[in-house]
Amino acid sequence: MNYLQEIAYLIGSVGFVIGLKMMGTADSARKGNLVAAFGMAVAVLATLFLNETGFHVIGNLGYIMGAIVLGTVVGTLMAKRVQMTAMPEMVSLFNGMGGLAAALISIIEWTHLQHTGETVGLGLFVPIVAGLIIGTVSFIGSMVAWGKLNGKLGDFRFPAQQYINALVLALIFVAAYLTFNGIGSDRMMWFYITMVIAIVYGLLFVFPIGGADMPVVISLLNSFTGVAAACGGFLYDNNVMLMGGVLVGSAGTILTVVMTKAMNRSLTNVLIGMVGSNSNGGGAAAGAGGSVREVQATDVAIMMKYAQKVIIVPGYGLAVAQAQHVCHELELLLENEGVDVKYAIHPVAGRMPGHMNVLLAESSVSYDKLIEMEDINPEFNTTDVVLVVGANDVVNPAAKTDTTSPIYGMPILDVDNAKQIVVLKRSMKSGYAGIDNALFYDPKCGMLFGDAKESISKLVSEVKAL
Repeated sequence: MNYLQEIAYLIGSVGFVIGLKMMGTADSARKGNLVAAFGMAVAVLATLFLNETGFHVIGNLGYIMGAIVLGTVVGTLMAKRVQMTAMPEMVSLFNGMGGLAAALISIIEWTHLQHTGETVGLGLFVPIVAGLIIGTVSFIGSMVAWGKLNGKLGDFRFPAQQYINALVLALIFVAAYLTFNGIGSDRMMWFYITMVIAIVYGLLFVFPIGGADMPVVISLLNSFTGVAAACGGFLYDNNVMLMGGVLVGSAGTILTVVMTKAMNRSLTNVLIGMVGSNSNGGGAAAGAGGSVREVQATDVAIMMKYAQKVIIVPGYGLAVAQAQHVCHELELLLENEGVDVKYAIHPVAGRMPGHMNVLLAESSVSYDKLIEMEDINPEFNTTDVVLVVGANDVVNPAAKTDTTSPIYGMPILDVDNAKQIVVLKRSMKSGYAGIDNALFYDPKCGMLFGDAKESISKLVSEVKAL
């Protein structure tokens, strides 16, 4: 055993753990990314230049370094150019690449074993086929999620889809069993049949899921990729690869559970592809009716300037309009007038967990002003004005009152308890869940229509003019 390599792997693993811990809070997340990246760099260098006997340059180093350079260039360019509104799509895309890598490892190793005629025991077969199945589902599912998030793909449903998904999942295990017990060329055939069925399941798994529930799916697919990577760690007896996969898999699973609770979803239903869709769920929320009260920027500015407490609720519309910077300007302006300003953050506001935190941190909003849902909800009763910027489903009171609504039971921000509510929207168009919002018809609610950035800029000008 080469203790230098094991020490390097230990350093890499510790870097992953510390980095992940630092990513738990917004103010240290960036440093956490760098710490985890350092750990990965140490692990990669140890793999390339060390082995059991000591210093050793790995074979095909030129190809490996070329791939690393190419990946670095492409990844850097993508990260530099991506808009915050498209960050969820990028997360899905990158996550899918991890799943594809795990699946390719399984394909290469299985092909090699079949060509050499080596005996494959259960201990070796399980990580290979698990990496193939989980990696394939993660890759295909992530690609579908990417297409749905950027609007290229819609929802796809058909009768008895729950049962068909469960049947396809069972067929995967049957094909895997036949792969293990096959003889000669039959093993290779059943291996590829397993992969094809996994592709079908990946499609059926994500296609019916609506945009409102994509944060759950992204978290779950992320955990799948981690588990697939851990299978590679078992396969190669590589401790750092195993540790990284376990950390990603467990963190993704925990986040999935948190997201399902935040959205009142069943994890079992997610696994068989029956999380909510974009279709209108009917009920009172779908036909709230009534009339809305339109307000002007001057009226809203007066309300906010002479308020004691204002809570801003950011949503995906804030990201689309790139209004985070002018929103921070409004916050500072109100604070100079003696107003207590906070931000209410819903766990699934935007299109992925933490989307709003990253967006507002980008505009230098103080981290201690970003208050999570459980902590901010009791404060709405004592709030003079709530400014809802581009949020919809996460402030819809139908989640509390309408048992027929598709979002019924989902914890929401209790903005309807505030004294006055102002909603910034382009139009009365519904949100991700595809249902009307009863909040808009509340007598306390005023609608300020228009682009969020332009509307907030008007508010800034009006407050300055008062």
